[in-house]
Amino acid sequence: MIMLALAFAAGACGDNPVDDDGLLVTGRDECYVSNFDLTGTDRLTVKVGDAVIDNEACTIHITVVYGTDLHNLYPKFSLVTDAKLEPAITGLTDFSDLEHPRQYTVVSGSRKVRKTYTIYVTPQQRG
Repeated sequence: MIMLALAFAAGACGDNPVDDDGLLVTGRDECYVSNFDLTGTDRLTVKVGDAVIDNEACTIHITVVYGTDLHNLYPKFSLVTDAKLEPAITGLTDFSDLEHPRQYTVVSGSRKVRKTYTIYVTPQQRG
């Protein structure tokens, strides 16, 4: 009985390939960001208005509240179905170097299409 279950599991893996991260590889070539947010250490948004996502130019422009600690932000991406993000987000991220914006690559479900997005953060002016 156990051998039968192991044989079935091994066969199922061959039908549904996974990548090095253990994520399912699919036939989807779509590759884009549908939403983006930055949150602070309290996990509340720090953005002012909506992020402007340009999927053709692969840029994201976001304005954050005046006084935001740009050293400790948590980026939140919404991606097209089956896509993944590189590098993976593992915690708080430093966005303080405004001269050298952070970049993240969206990889399609098929793992054949890659688009690198540049995140431009603008602190809100004091007012």
